[in-house]
Amino acid sequence: MASNLQNELLLTPAEVAAIFRVDPKTVTRWAKAGKLTSIRTLGGHRRYREAEVQAILADTETKRSA
Repeated sequence: MASNLQNELLLTPAEVAAIFRVDPKTVTRWAKAGKLTSIRTLGGHRRYREAEVQAILADTETKRSA
C-alpha cells in the first residue's frame, strides 16, 4: 500500500478548486464535511488524491446529465 500511495498523484486545494470551479476554501469545507478525503503533509497542508477527485467529478457530471 505504501508504494501505491507514493505513486499516486496528489492535488493542492487550488488545483481541486480549479477542477470544480470553486474557491479553494470551499474545497477545505468539503474535506471537513467528509465529502472529500484529504491527506496532510508534514507541514500541515491538505492534499487530495487525484483519482478520488476525478471520480467525484465524473459522478457529478453523470448526475447532471440524468
